[in-house]
Amino acid sequence: MREVKVKKRDGRLVEFMADKIINAMASAYEDVYGKFPTDDYYCLASDVVSSILKQCKLGNTLCVEEIQDQVENALMNSDYKDVARAYIIYRNKRTEAREHPLNKTIEDIIDNTDDYWSTENSNKDSKIITTQRDYMAGAISTDLMRRKILPKHLVKAHDEGLIHIHDMDYISMRMNNCCLINLDDMLQNGTVISKVKIDKPHKFSTACNIASQVVAGVASCQFGGQSITLSHLSPFVQVTRDTLKKQYPYLPSGEIEKMTKRDIVAGIQTLQYQVITLQTTNGQAPFVTVYMNLAEVPEGKERDDLSEVIREMLIQRKQGVKNEKGVYISPAFPKLIYALDECNIHENSHYFSITKLAAECSAKRLVPDYISNKIERRLKSGDMFPSMG
Repeated sequence: MREVKVKKRDGRLVEFMADKIINAMASAYEDVYGKFPTDDYYCLASDVVSSILKQCKLGNTLCVEEIQDQVENALMNSDYKDVARAYIIYRNKRTEAREHPLNKTIEDIIDNTDDYWSTENSNKDSKIITTQRDYMAGAISTDLMRRKILPKHLVKAHDEGLIHIHDMDYISMRMNNCCLINLDDMLQNGTVISKVKIDKPHKFSTACNIASQVVAGVASCQFGGQSITLSHLSPFVQVTRDTLKKQYPYLPSGEIEKMTKRDIVAGIQTLQYQVITLQTTNGQAPFVTVYMNLAEVPEGKERDDLSEVIREMLIQRKQGVKNEKGVYISPAFPKLIYALDECNIHENSHYFSITKLAAECSAKRLVPDYISNKIERRLKSGDMFPSMG
């Protein structure tokens, strides 16, 4: 038996192994009956192996397809025709997978059996339908890019590791990749979400809620990350203050400030929890960065309000969020970026206490990241833009 060789489909010659035939037949039986094969069935499998060996002379080479044909015929001529059908179906599926690897990839995504797709993105749960649907679309897009769009020499270089073509699972769809959201325009002038007109909010907490919905909407219409800046939200601290004064004209200013502070706390909590818990159409939380730069607004009351918003963002992030067991953990999103400038970098700077809080938050939660306004102004000829963490 050792001298009998099997010719694989790629032309390789390997040793004939009777166990492979018996195991394949046993698997077909288990698929049909949901239990281990009977002794009679194992005898049939042994007879098939013997019959195959009798049909070839010692030293001759068997083809894989010929062996499978013998198994199929033996099952069809036995009392196990239902097993034969299962074997034929399995064989056809394997043939389809070989002819077009995309078929096998999609099956693996659905069954969650492929190591690549089950670990491709730590921000996605590969077991849920939205993620699997996104991965299936990505697999088809990647296949299209490789076969129809990208030049062959680039695909070859990618496969050999000489280059890496990023986002092949999305770029064929001509979607946007990463963006800076103009929340200022959307909040100050109103916006439209799902064909519903959203007017300018009258409280900071409402502005945060709208911002979270905008973030989720953008994440569902693009791939890659997005950035928002707290300087677009902080003007609504004064809006809250003005609204409260109208509602409670006889309250002292100190009480108004306390109520305004509570609204800031509620708004930041809403923004944080919404970003963490919302799932976009591709099965993940929005990949969003929150930019915190005091220099984006003028000195005085506007900057003081922004500083309080930044402070609350850092306080809540330093605390973390509870997992399903009630233990405080570090959430993945939103990413945070804190800008350093003359107003907050020195110990005697007016807003140094916020920088100290940011450092404490970084030590415990690994965010925020830091950016130097001084260097950014030099590199960008005085312009500054919110970055992505």
